[in-house]
Amino acid sequence: MAKRDYYEVLGVSKSADEKEIKKAYRKVAMKFHPDRNPDDKSAEEKFKEAAEAYEVLSDPDKKARYDRFGHAGMGQGGFGGGSMNMEDIFSQFGDIFGDMGGSPFESFFGGGRSRSRGRGQKGANLRIKVALTLEEVENGVTKKIKVKKQVSCNSCNGSGAKDSNSVQNCGTCGGSGYVRQVKSTFLGQMQTTTVCPGCSGSGQSITAKCPSCKGIGSNLDHETIELEIPAGVEDGMQLSMRGKGNAGKQGGPNGDLLINIEVKNHEHFSRDGMNIVYDLFLNFADAALGTSVEVPTLGGKVKIKVPPGTQAGKIFRLRSKGLPSVQAYGKGDQLINVNIWTPKELNSEERELMEKLKEMPNFKPNPGKSEKGFFERMKDYFN
Repeated sequence: MAKRDYYEVLGVSKSADEKEIKKAYRKVAMKFHPDRNPDDKSAEEKFKEAAEAYEVLSDPDKKARYDRFGHAGMGQGGFGGGSMNMEDIFSQFGDIFGDMGGSPFESFFGGGRSRSRGRGQKGANLRIKVALTLEEVENGVTKKIKVKKQVSCNSCNGSGAKDSNSVQNCGTCGGSGYVRQVKSTFLGQMQTTTVCPGCSGSGQSITAKCPSCKGIGSNLDHETIELEIPAGVEDGMQLSMRGKGNAGKQGGPNGDLLINIEVKNHEHFSRDGMNIVYDLFLNFADAALGTSVEVPTLGGKVKIKVPPGTQAGKIFRLRSKGLPSVQAYGKGDQLINVNIWTPKELNSEERELMEKLKEMPNFKPNPGKSEKGFFERMKDYFN
């Protein structure tokens, strides 16, 4: 099923600022929160959908990419949003609701939902570069890449503990994963809640560390990851895969995999947005008399007609022979830029012929005409 527009999900316009987006998300999240809608899968999906929309629209870089490319700019097959779990969503709420520990909705709904314990430290994001050919950009491509990263420790399943008996509630936060602090300000006493420094939010302390990972919960290893890169991506575009970065510490969530797109230079073509440009070189006789020539396209060779009197700088257009939009809004064109090939060396016979042609009326430059003569155009072109 096609994803709904993120602005539609939150009920805001594209011109909405950060404050409006935050306020709209709070409203939608409260409406569809699972505490208010127990055993309602539809409400849960809308709750997740709103969280995904906020994750993108609250981030200036992601928002700019979404505004330009839509959902395709967030990626396909696991790129961008779409795979948030409840812990990811609740981790957003400290900024949105200013929660005082536990579920941020406890103050609204009387604690009807017990929050799962905080988790350990989130893993670092991993950044890679993927080089693509124009042919791969045209059709989209699936690539399998091998990356070196921190992966969850097999010995302790990422907990960092030697065994189950080596884990106990954190003495600092009592197992909640959060600590409360009361500070005196000129407005009075202010209570804040922060992640427990003793357990990094896991709510647990380890008495005996896993000998394999030394208590970190992860080890350096290689993983083969399948990337589904959508058609139409551009050089410099960044895609992301949630949860495919480095493993977290002591059971924390994985970081993200950030994929920077690099488009290789092509033997025949240059790129201009969705269009591709091909330089066609003709000799003077073919340009003057007209001819048919084969030109390459991304889909194979095609034959085009060059009418008599074709000038240098003439552009022929092959419709829909360019690149697709990353938003799947059609394809660009192939632009064929005509260049006239001028020989660098002439033998005596060729020189004599050119001298005769130069004296003929149709070959003399005439500034009074709307069109420059051949040799004058050539001089302008190559200077």
